[in-house]
Amino acid sequence: MKSRLVAVLTAVTLALTLAACGDSGKQAKEAADKAAAATKEAADKAAAATKEAADKSADATKEAADKAVEAAKDTAAKTGDAMAPKK
Repeated sequence: MKSRLVAVLTAVTLALTLAACGDSGKQAKEAADKAAAATKEAADKAAAATKEAADKSADATKEAADKAVEAAKDTAAKTGDAMAPKK
């Protein structure tokens, strides 16, 4: 009788221990899911910031190239005027 009581108490203790440990796996999965979502959000923000910076850089480069073309045209026009025969 005493051994049966010890066996039942051991079985109940084992069942409770396993049930308590089973929840920690669920919590760990939830934490991992939250971390993955936060990582994805941060990566999306970084990608958007990189794209925005690249767009601004491309616009600035195009603007500088346009100014350089205009300056070259002005210089060519002035040079042509200076080389034209005077009357």
